[in-house]
Amino acid sequence: MSRAFAIFLLTLLALTARAEQPAMVESSFWQSEVKNGILPPVTQRMPTEPLVVDLEAKGRSFGEHGGTLRTLVSRSKDVRQMVVYGYARLMGYDQNYELYPDILRDIEVEEGRKFTLHLRKGHRWSDGHPFTSADFEYYWKHVALNEELSPAGPPQNLIVDGVLAEMSFPDAHTVVIEWPTPNPQFLQLLAQASPFFIYRPAHYLKQFHAEFTDAKTLRRKIKKARVRAWAPLHNDRDNMFKFDNPDLPTLQPWMNASGTKSSRHVFVRNPYYHRVDARGLQLPYIDVVEMTIVGGGLIAAKANAGEVDLQARGLDFPDISILKKGETDGAGYRTLLWANGAANQIAIYPNLNFADPVWREVIRDVRFRRALSMGIDRRMINRALYFGLAKEGGMTALAKSPFFDPANLFKWSIYYPAKSNALLDEMGLTERTPDGIRKLPDGRPMEFVIETAGERQEVENALAIVTDTWREIGIKLVMRPLDRDILRNRVYSGLSMSAVWFGWDNGLPQTYTPPEYLAPTHQEFFAWPKWGQYYQTGGEVGEAPDMPAAKRLMQLSWEWDHTEDTDARARIWREMLAIHAENQFGIGILAEAPQPIVVSNRLRNVPEQAKWAWDPGAHFGIHRVDEFYYDEPFQQLTQ
Repeated sequence: MSRAFAIFLLTLLALTARAEQPAMVESSFWQSEVKNGILPPVTQRMPTEPLVVDLEAKGRSFGEHGGTLRTLVSRSKDVRQMVVYGYARLMGYDQNYELYPDILRDIEVEEGRKFTLHLRKGHRWSDGHPFTSADFEYYWKHVALNEELSPAGPPQNLIVDGVLAEMSFPDAHTVVIEWPTPNPQFLQLLAQASPFFIYRPAHYLKQFHAEFTDAKTLRRKIKKARVRAWAPLHNDRDNMFKFDNPDLPTLQPWMNASGTKSSRHVFVRNPYYHRVDARGLQLPYIDVVEMTIVGGGLIAAKANAGEVDLQARGLDFPDISILKKGETDGAGYRTLLWANGAANQIAIYPNLNFADPVWREVIRDVRFRRALSMGIDRRMINRALYFGLAKEGGMTALAKSPFFDPANLFKWSIYYPAKSNALLDEMGLTERTPDGIRKLPDGRPMEFVIETAGERQEVENALAIVTDTWREIGIKLVMRPLDRDILRNRVYSGLSMSAVWFGWDNGLPQTYTPPEYLAPTHQEFFAWPKWGQYYQTGGEVGEAPDMPAAKRLMQLSWEWDHTEDTDARARIWREMLAIHAENQFGIGILAEAPQPIVVSNRLRNVPEQAKWAWDPGAHFGIHRVDEFYYDEPFQQLTQ
């Protein structure tokens, strides 16, 4: 065993050291159900070895049960944020971004390739059914390996160096997953904001599976659901992350209690949740989460009016002034400013896989992307939108990462229109229209279309400034706001010339952070959606990377996966970041603008200073919303 893995295992053992199990305390929320025999008492609902949380050791205070937490989202599909915020994972990150077993009781890692997962005896799904290795076996044999449910084959996450994992189930509380070679990304996949679910509630989903339900019964279910076959029926009910099926049992701290589609969704405490505080109170402290769907433009106004208890999604830096005014007007909340963990607040992604062959050739010329970057007056945007508080420069690791290099931040990112014009002239793009717009090789004017999700006003404001400075270099920016889902689909299909989005989710990589998101392994990186599809589907769809820099990134990502040497991994990270800075695959504009967080004055255990990051971090999830509580909690929902 290598020294790195020995340290890793010792860390896990330290993190999973059992606190003395306290006497359990029943929550008032479920007292009537327990009294009437609908639910067993809490002592029978908890695992025999629950995850005991010593809040005082974490610098937090113990709370009381009760209360309703109000929050807002802008789309009905955002009910999945409850899985993000709840952050119950097989493995999770703590506030120091160190991994620890959460749903799992323990885990053993051998040679980085064999993972033995130990479940908690007595752990149950939210409907009271035992959570055992049978739920992993169902996923493995009847979902991942089922050709009708997984027509593209098993997930790429289960394939290492072209070899599919082997999964075995020695007993009801043990699962073994192994590969011939190390899989250093496996535990991180389990801890993601959108986690890799390698288990399913088998007892529930079997009723929709052709191998477990008779054909006649299944036909009735298919007809009632108005689908064509059993596979789409199963997939519709199997929404572990979407969280939109109230009947699907869960392991999250709150379960979906909304039976019909509406603008108001209610989530109630999971009576079988596996975490308990050191005094014996089962978590979560808060009984109910009320999630209301409103127009994205209304979130700041409703927060200002005191209509939320915890809110960050839908709020941006420009909203701080109105939020601060609400504080002084007595709306009953405070506005925290958390550090933003994304590599960039606003980044432009020219699509290297754009369907138009003329534009594609232009976009793939690195001189063009460098010219675009140097044609942006980042200082003007920073002063106009962020009062100069953001950090100007390209997309790279943030200053608190060990891989931060100022040379990468400023490479091709200083406003220099004369140099931009020289690069475009060097490309041969010298012909112009009468109003000064350059022409493409086929004579069309260079109208560079940037598609946006239309959700963040500062994005549109920033692009308005870019429009003016790009005209100086002979390029007309055309901004096209779209629905978020339409935008993604257009990018993925190669129909989008370019898009604007956040930078990398993780702007604070460490030596142990897999760098695959810097390589063309995901379609979600808008600069190379087709390359990402090719990797994610094992070559079934998409296009193979055909640019030298992209191939080098793939090679470096592979090398990182196949070494445990810390110095080698650091070298790989630095080379990959340098390649991105040179090639401007994603043209970053500004980073590290604070994220406003609205918190009710009655809500406790919310950190005053923290990081707002999607992955790793799951936004609020890493800060454990199940440990938040109210002063003088009250129950606003009649059971």
